[in-house]
Amino acid sequence: MKVEGKFSNHTNITAVRKLTISGLVMALYIAVMFFTQGFAFGQYQIRIATSLYALSAIFPFLIVPMGMSNLLSNTLMGGLGLPDMIGGFIVGIITSTAIYSIKRYNLSEWLIAIPIILGPGLIVPIWLSYLLNVPYTILASSIVIGQIIPGITGVLLVKQLRDKV
Repeated sequence: MKVEGKFSNHTNITAVRKLTISGLVMALYIAVMFFTQGFAFGQYQIRIATSLYALSAIFPFLIVPMGMSNLLSNTLMGGLGLPDMIGGFIVGIITSTAIYSIKRYNLSEWLIAIPIILGPGLIVPIWLSYLLNVPYTILASSIVIGQIIPGITGVLLVKQLRDKV
């Protein structure tokens, strides 16, 4: 299905297609987390899977599934318990909502990188600093740095897919 314009609101996608796309993206998120878990958890995180948050700019209905993806990956692979699972869910929703807002207000696609970098980078250390006994500023700095690659990857993903889906 080809949609005209910079972004689309995808109001013509059926509920079954939305559910299918949501399931596929969630599975992709968890698979990417599985294969990159060696450097996606702990104090220094490069979570390539968080680049998929950018898909909320194209498919706003992915906001909650992105939070659920983070919850599931933290449950299956994280090992830091309930605060990390619930926190990851909330960060996924906040980050995806911010990305959708960038699209909604027709701001530059390059701004999509900012929520991907700063959402996890500044919110996740709130509970991780307590769980890992690492000062917030050190942890936030390391996570923000680690999120630069997923932030740029997310922008490139949107640029490649926006006119193809």
